[in-house]
Amino acid sequence: MKFTYDELVKVTEADVLQCSNTSGMFTVSTDSRNINDSNVYLPLKGEKFDGHGFIKDAVDKGVRGYFTNDKNKKFPQAKFILYVPNTLEAYLKLALYYKEKVNPITIAITGSSGKTTTKEMMASVAKQAYKTHKSPLNHNNEIGLCQTLLSMPQDTEVLVLEMGMRGLGEIELLSKYSKPDIAIIANTGTAHIGRLGSEKNIAKAKCEISKYLHKEGLLLAHDTELIRDVNDFEGKTVYVGLNSPELKDIKLNENSSAFNYKGYPYELNIEGLHNIQNALFVINAGLKLGISEAKIAQGLKEYRPIENRWQVEEIAGYKIINDSYNSNPESLKAAVSTFLSTQKPPRLLVLGDMKELGDNEKKYHEQIGLFLNQYDDVKLVTVGELAKYIADTSKHKSVSFANSGEVAPYIINNIEKGTTILFKASRSMKFEEIIKELNKQ
Repeated sequence: MKFTYDELVKVTEADVLQCSNTSGMFTVSTDSRNINDSNVYLPLKGEKFDGHGFIKDAVDKGVRGYFTNDKNKKFPQAKFILYVPNTLEAYLKLALYYKEKVNPITIAITGSSGKTTTKEMMASVAKQAYKTHKSPLNHNNEIGLCQTLLSMPQDTEVLVLEMGMRGLGEIELLSKYSKPDIAIIANTGTAHIGRLGSEKNIAKAKCEISKYLHKEGLLLAHDTELIRDVNDFEGKTVYVGLNSPELKDIKLNENSSAFNYKGYPYELNIEGLHNIQNALFVINAGLKLGISEAKIAQGLKEYRPIENRWQVEEIAGYKIINDSYNSNPESLKAAVSTFLSTQKPPRLLVLGDMKELGDNEKKYHEQIGLFLNQYDDVKLVTVGELAKYIADTSKHKSVSFANSGEVAPYIINNIEKGTTILFKASRSMKFEEIIKELNKQ
């Protein structure tokens, strides 16, 4: 998206500190490393960085104008300099301005787990009938929202956004600057409970997605008592869950699943009840968009997992299921349940620490071990100080390692070929390094 000088000033409500030339159109850049005279530089400030320190670099590379949040600093010369109190807010205002010019139907998705899968499923369905743009990968914070909106083609008809959060108020901000027409709360659980303090606060944070949802819009929410208690959206809410009487004929297979919902059959090329639940949100949203059941079914069937989310491949004689993008108690139980109910022995669980669980982190890991006790014929490897508590409460024979570097050699030397292995941990555990090592064998 390109802006005129007048748009930059008006939309951001900027004070003009310096101006000698306003001609041309400008794209907004927040990265001084890749910038030229067709850009306006907008320096962002974070906990560990401040883009204002790179204004001179941007000017040296030919940028004609830039924003600043400091009126008193000595500035490098440029064709124009614009002051705003908060550069991130200015970025958000510009992104919303462009979004409202394009005016796509906007679907916003959040959840303690399942939001990326639901987003990808939703985009796969929407593109069957509309020109669709979606959040790439995990661009689910304020900066990611701006990047997603500003990269949107002008002919976009449906916009699918993923919204993440680490604290109260963050999803409300994302909702404010995207103004969704349909909002989905895919799941609430204990992810980030260390920051938010309670599951009720997590539910409140997720329900912020409806703060700027159009009143004639639709909120699709995971059917839990907690969400029902805190949801204050005044428009239409549809609660979605696996207990729906309209959900029938569930079939869970290895690497696939099938079900009938509202009288129509659907198939997924991925297993797990949790993925069927994700699909139910998408079906309801698709119907709201006016997409036929046949096209919704086609979109769901075309969905494939991405980036360490239930990726299945053969490595070193093992069947590897890599679900190590992230982990919390709810997503881990769902993954383990799916794995142990669809994969035949021999099978191995490689489970690592779950992060950001607060003062009760030990208890949450112990509960996973107890959860495993309902299953038989399970081999278990844990990685990390916290994950060892899983092994301590599990009845299954287990091996525990302090770090991931010891895991690949152990598997090669002790686990029989043909074993199916599930890898699941928080992203900071870097389980992809284990799989890289197995790939070298």
